[in-house]
Amino acid sequence: MVVKAGTYLSQIQSPQDLKKLKPQELKTLAAELRTFLIENMAHHPGHLGANLGVVELTIALHYCFDSPTDRMIWDVGHQAYIHKILTGRRDGFHTIRQKEGISGFPKMSESEHDTFGTGHSSTSISAALGMAVAEQNNGHHHIAIIGDGSMNAGMAFEAMNNMASSNANILVILNDNGIAIDENTGAFTRYLTRITASHTYNRIKRGIWRVFRNTFIQKIANKTATALKWTWLKRSNLFEAFNLRYFGPVDGHDIGQLINIFEDLRDIHGPKLLHVVTKKGKGFKPAEKDQVTFHAPGRYDAHTGEILDSGCSKTPPKYQVVYGKTLLQLAEQNENIFAITPAMISGSSLNIMQARFPKRVFDVGIAEQHAVTFAAGLACEGKIPFCTIYSSFLQRAYDQLIHDVALQNLPVIFGIDRGGLVGEDGATHHGAFDLAFLRPIPNMIISAPMNALQLRNLMYSAQKNPTGPFAIRYPRGLADSSDWEKPFALMEIGKGQKLKSGEDVAIVSIGQPGIDAMACYEFFDTNRISVSHYDMIFLKPIDQELLHEACKNHHAIVSIEDGTTTGGLGTVIAEFMVENGYHLPLVCLGIPDRFIEHDSVSGLKKTLGFDSEGIKNAVVSIHSKIKKTKQYG
Repeated sequence: MVVKAGTYLSQIQSPQDLKKLKPQELKTLAAELRTFLIENMAHHPGHLGANLGVVELTIALHYCFDSPTDRMIWDVGHQAYIHKILTGRRDGFHTIRQKEGISGFPKMSESEHDTFGTGHSSTSISAALGMAVAEQNNGHHHIAIIGDGSMNAGMAFEAMNNMASSNANILVILNDNGIAIDENTGAFTRYLTRITASHTYNRIKRGIWRVFRNTFIQKIANKTATALKWTWLKRSNLFEAFNLRYFGPVDGHDIGQLINIFEDLRDIHGPKLLHVVTKKGKGFKPAEKDQVTFHAPGRYDAHTGEILDSGCSKTPPKYQVVYGKTLLQLAEQNENIFAITPAMISGSSLNIMQARFPKRVFDVGIAEQHAVTFAAGLACEGKIPFCTIYSSFLQRAYDQLIHDVALQNLPVIFGIDRGGLVGEDGATHHGAFDLAFLRPIPNMIISAPMNALQLRNLMYSAQKNPTGPFAIRYPRGLADSSDWEKPFALMEIGKGQKLKSGEDVAIVSIGQPGIDAMACYEFFDTNRISVSHYDMIFLKPIDQELLHEACKNHHAIVSIEDGTTTGGLGTVIAEFMVENGYHLPLVCLGIPDRFIEHDSVSGLKKTLGFDSEGIKNAVVSIHSKIKKTKQYG
């Protein structure tokens, strides 16, 4: 569905068109943008709440600065929808997050106005500093718009620490809305709340600046303002400790005030920070009331906010819910079980355990490195930590995985959520690499359940007799509809299972793709293709007994995984065959050696050739070659 733009919005194809509007017309434009966004997102799901919160901020930035000459970096990138609409992508906005449509995140190859890709978080200040240092003395402005929980991460503070020794022309805009996906936690969030509630110092400091700017009195005025701060507030400002000129907090929904401030800040050289307070979901009552749900609500009624589902009451639970419910059951049985997540309490369904055991569940904010080492510390003292992190986010803690957990052989259980393709979020969020990047790490047990029942039993087995790091990666989306709430059963580590017996082709799968292989059984039987199917369950240690059987008793092997074939299951089988002197064809299905764009999971699997049809085609093709070899060999 294509949504029509309002009167002012329809005139804007670029930021230069925006500058033609009068300041008093910008409020009307803001209202039109909100209507356009709400109506579009209702039919083409994406990130709603954060973008409703930055409407005025985005308008004011593009009104006062000159993109792309002035570099704007949006962090996290899911708050850049308004930026996309104002930079020539309005007419194609209905394609957002769809195949061959525009990305849900800033993407350098998509537009010159997307000056840096920011799919995850907390990278904007570092990138802006690099750009500013590279372009010194050219008069460009470098603006990092960091928010939606991103400032809580260590990388943002590392960048500010580095920026302290620089005279680079950088403006950091802290979009303070108090929430990422779930409500922000920790001391930094409380600090922002305190300074937001105390306006006296900042009001006086800005007043002094406006009176004396561009004069020799300015430096004295700054020192005076700092002295007043120490006298009245009895404490220093954290950002000024980083040698940043701090301004704010200001109302992020007051376009006129924002424009005045940006006009002032353009004249201030060097690193500076503007603290902007916004409301996530602003202008849409349901989104303001339930900010967690409307972070990315799926389809909803644009008038009432009612979330629209399939209408099927028997829809199976999501894998994350199976994980969350299982973890609660295990925690009820074992008081040493703790849960840790980096800002994904509801995203990974740890809120289920949190409601029952709040003192044993920790949301550490967007801080994956800390989450892993914090879990290691718990394990040192005899606790059993379930460190639950999205696959693509775990990449940020690779050093901690190796040095702080695996090297010391600590029994941290990693619940790796969103393993495999995740769909519309695209290349930045696909869990493509975890199987491959975990496999070289000594002491690491790596598993991937084919279904919900296996997920439960792997979790049960991992905590039963913990001896070292144990990874359980599971996909995004609905679980299989089998009876998954059966009594727990202990699984033997490194042991797979044979699901079907045949003679010609051995299918070797790991994780959920095994279900797609099972769906092909009838086709193979009907077409007299004799196939065996092995569900490995564990990538490491691999079940060598099953692999020997597969290689000895078949003419070809087809491996299937929803991870990268470079370094994953296919590579393991190839290495095994070489080491053991097996010479037979091997076809590896999975994610190829390239970054995969956005589309539905089903669409991506079809395109990449490892949905059920792709599996059939691969087996038929290799089986035909086998028959020819037998006939003419």
